[in-house]
This record gives sequence, C-alpha cells and structure tokens, in this order.
Amino acid sequence: MRQLKKAAWLASAALLGSALALTAQPASAQTLMDMLFGGPSKRRSAPLQGEFPPPPKPKAAAPIKKIAAPTYNAYKPDKLTRVDFTALTAAPQKASFSPGDPDGSFAESVSALEGFELMAEPSIARALVDYYSANPDFIWIANGAPDEKAREAVRVLGEASSHGFSPADYTVDVPDAGEGAERATDRAGLIRFEMALSARVLRYVRDARQGRIQPNRISGYYDFPEKPVNLSGVLDILAHTREVRAYLESRHPQTPEYEALRVELEALEASAENDIVVDAGLLLKPGQSSPELPKLLRLIQRDLDEDMRARHGEVLTRLSASEVYGPELVPLFEDVQKKAGLKPDGIVGARTVAAIAGESKADRLNKVRIAMEQIRWLPSDLGSPRVFINQPAFTASYIEGGEEKLKTRTVIGSISNQTSFFYDEIKQVDYNPYWGVPQSIIVNEMLPRLRSDPGYLDRAGYEVTDAKGKRIPSSAIDWGQYGGKVPFNVRQAPSEANALGELKILFPNKHAIYMHDTPQKAYFQRDMRALSHGCVRLQDPRGMAAAVLGTSVDHIAEKLKKGHSTEKVTRRIPVYVAYFTAWPNMSGKVEYFGDVYGRDDRLKQAISATEAVRSPSG
Repeated sequence: MRQLKKAAWLASAALLGSALALTAQPASAQTLMDMLFGGPSKRRSAPLQGEFPPPPKPKAAAPIKKIAAPTYNAYKPDKLTRVDFTALTAAPQKASFSPGDPDGSFAESVSALEGFELMAEPSIARALVDYYSANPDFIWIANGAPDEKAREAVRVLGEASSHGFSPADYTVDVPDAGEGAERATDRAGLIRFEMALSARVLRYVRDARQGRIQPNRISGYYDFPEKPVNLSGVLDILAHTREVRAYLESRHPQTPEYEALRVELEALEASAENDIVVDAGLLLKPGQSSPELPKLLRLIQRDLDEDMRARHGEVLTRLSASEVYGPELVPLFEDVQKKAGLKPDGIVGARTVAAIAGESKADRLNKVRIAMEQIRWLPSDLGSPRVFINQPAFTASYIEGGEEKLKTRTVIGSISNQTSFFYDEIKQVDYNPYWGVPQSIIVNEMLPRLRSDPGYLDRAGYEVTDAKGKRIPSSAIDWGQYGGKVPFNVRQAPSEANALGELKILFPNKHAIYMHDTPQKAYFQRDMRALSHGCVRLQDPRGMAAAVLGTSVDHIAEKLKKGHSTEKVTRRIPVYVAYFTAWPNMSGKVEYFGDVYGRDDRLKQAISATEAVRSPSG
C-alpha cells in the first residue's frame, strides 16, 4: 500500500514539472526550488548554465613614485657680458681739476672707452661702472703711464698658478706710455688698460674669496652659502693703498690647511714624476704572481723604518726580485696595511698599492688644486673647537686649540645614497634615540614590503603616527593607496636593534644628516666604508659625544643607563661634513684619498667650463 502511494506521488510531481516547463515564460520563470521553498529567483533570466557573479575587483594600488636622490648637473658658468661704459662716456666731463680727477687726465681720456669691448662677469661689469662713476680717477695710472701699483698687481695676477688658478684667467697686457705728442694718442690705451686691470683684479679677488665655481650648481649634494664680496669696495681699497700684493694675497684663505696645500702644490710642481710606477688596478692574493710585485717590494724597502727593517729586512733582501706572492711575504704586507690604517688582510689591492706607491704626480696635482678650490667654499676661520668629517678619508675628528683631540673611523653614504658636502653647527646629543625614518626610506624601501605585509612595522618595533601624532597600527593602514608622499611618520623605538645605536649627535640641516652610533660594528673594519643611507656612523660615538659636550665618557655612559634623553651642546661647535681627496693632517703633511663619489672629476669639468667661457674675454 505504501509503495502504491509513493509511486502516485512521484507521478504527480513529474506531471507538475512537465506542465511548468511547458507553460513558463522567460520573464517570470521560477525554479522548482523557488516553488517549494518560496521567493522569486535572484538570478538573471539567461543564460543560467554555469553563471556565477564575478568577485569584486580589488582596488588598484597607486604606483610607487620613488623619491630620487640629488643628481649631478652639467655646470653652467656665468656668461660674460660686455661692459657698458655709457654712464661714463655720456656724462658731462670737466676738462680739468674735478675733485675726483685733479689733473683732468681721466676726464680727457674717458671718451676713449666708446667702442671698447671689455668682457666681464655681470657683477664685475656693474661694479666697474658704479665705482668709476662715483670716483672719476685712475687707480693704476700716474704721470701718463702704468705706475708701480699696476705693475705689482700684474705680477700677482701672473702668479695665480701658485694658488691653483689658471693665469690666463687674469692676463692683462701692460701698454708702453708715449712721450710728448704721442701721449694723447696713447691716452686711449691707458684708460682701457685701467679698466681691464680693474676687471681682472676684481675677478681674482672674487675667485680668491669664493672660488671660481658655485658648487650648488653642480648638484644638490653641495650646500654652501655664497660669500659676499663688495667689489666696488675692493676698488676703493686698492685706490688708497700702496700694499697691493699684501691686500690681494690676503683675499685667499688664511688657514694652516690652505697654506699646507699651497706648499704641497709648489713641491709637486718642482718634483719629478714617480720613478717607480705600479699598476693602480693591481689585485694580488697570496699564492698568485705578478711582475708588479718586485716594484712594490723595492718601494717598501726604500721607505723602511727601523722597526719594519728589523722585522722584515731579511725577507725583503732575499725575495726583492720575486714575482711570486708567497707565504713569507704576507706578514710584510699585513704590517704595511696596518701602518697605513687599512684592513690587514694581506690582499694587495688598489688601496694597498696607493699606500705604498702613492699616486701619480698628475693625480696628486689635480687633487691639491681641487682641494684649494673647495676650501674657499668654507668659512675663512674654521673655528675652534670644531668637528671635521672628511668623507673620502672615512674619518671624523674633534679639533680644539690646534690639536686633534679625537679621531675616529666613519661609515658614510653609499654611492646611491651619498653624504652631502656642507657645514653647520652641532646642537645636541640624543641618548637611546628614536630613529625617525626619512620619507625616502619609507617610500623607496619600506612601502613595497608594507603592501604585502602591512603589519611588518608593528612586529619590527616601529611606531606609526598620523599628522596629529596619533599612534596607528601599521596593519590598519591601506599602504596600497600611497605611492609617493606617505602621510604618516614612522620611527623606530630605542633598542639594541635601533639603526642609530645608542646615541646620535645632531646638527639640524635640510639633508637630515647627523652623526650616530650603529649596531653594525663590523663595517668599521672595512677599508671602503661608503655603506650608509647618508648619515655619518661613528666607530667611537661615546668619545665624540663627550668631546662636543665638554665632558667625560663616564658621563655619557651614565646618561645612557637612564634611557632616552637629550643633552644640549652649550658651545658653538661648527661641523664640516667635507669632501677632500687631498687634505693635510695636523702636522701639515698632505694625505691623499680615493674619490669615492667621483666628485673631483665633476669639479674639474666645472672649472674647465668656466675657463672656456673666460678664454675669449681678451
């Protein structure tokens, strides 16, 4: 009986399904499940087979616009302009005895400036006209001829190479004065000589004071205020002094460092080229051989001191002609490296070769001239006390009273994150510091990872805050919507892993560069230490902090035990974040270093461009 009822029910259901299939309209179709469980269909009418709604599209991430480092530019020197003497030639001139021209000779001669093509830098051209308009008289002419002041000025200009300058930039032809009837004919030559000499003297003074190059035009890595020069005032001084040489020489830097560079330049120019030249690109490891090895051994033997002679003299004598770098020679080269401040690994590379053989005469001359140009960008008085960081030397020194009280190794910016060249003043020391992550690192390095791992900063001990200082979990931020400027501040809390180590020394500047400790101590054992993001890491940060604060290392240690704090520097201490491939040590001996960023060549190109603009000046 139950089986009959079940069969009847199945038959009825089948008939009902057939009827529905035959009578249903597309616009109001309902499935059997809809009829059995109620509710209209939520799906579109067609097609039905295999259709599923597509998943929502994820919001496209903003493209990352990396923050670029400063670039280097093709240097563009000031173009020369023709001096416009109209203000002088068009003004009514008294025939004689004006207060500025007691014998009337200047007034009689000024008309000869019409048509005179004297080319000069725009500021010098203006200064000439301004000065002679207010002071209508000769500086360099007396009794119808160039006087001794003029001849002395010309001699000083001709000695410009002793200051690393090119004498051609300051050349002036001295005219011969005529007598009697010829004097009027020569009057034009005399006043034109007067203007030409004044123009070249002003160029010399400006170059001596500021340098020939405006460094900030080379790159954003340079940051120097321009030194003011009162050019009209220079002419006024020269008009009232007989000590022309003394005055012109005084315009150059008057520091011991500049004088040491000048002495080195003179010695190099008088010296012969190196008699033993070693391949600067040599790379020689223990067990290898090279024809350059005997050259190095001869140079070492020639410069042996008593200690080195006692330890290695016998081996040097016996193996002086060997081209095989055997195990007996390795301790010798390790000692040579140690003495030169290099890593004593026994591998003879470019820095070891440079320490033994020195650089070619041409290379040293170039570095000294470059250094003499660069030192003009610094203040005339470097100050005491001061901190001097020389990037190519990878060192930082605290100098006070003419003594180097502290010298420590540094790590500077990598080739792609170069340390800038500028000077500032030290303001404070931060103990157990926070590291405020620069936008360039947030965008260029952190942002790509944060897009796939938003909680990375939370786990790594960083704090994220908004513009109002409110703390926000890194994992709660949609980092994909930011491609350039990120509207959050990121800082790393004090810890053993903090990138700044246990302290930092601040001298606030627009480059966000400071000195600091680092947990990566092994870097200081390397010879080439251009490895940071741009800041200057110190091997002895406690010593430097104690020096600038005028306290003891014990005081620094006690402050560090008490957690995060700040201590102000109460004295004026300039800091020079400098870049010199030739620089004198405290005894006055000039030392040479590698051009880690290639900046010497760029400055040399800038000088060449300047000389090219000046060459047709006449």
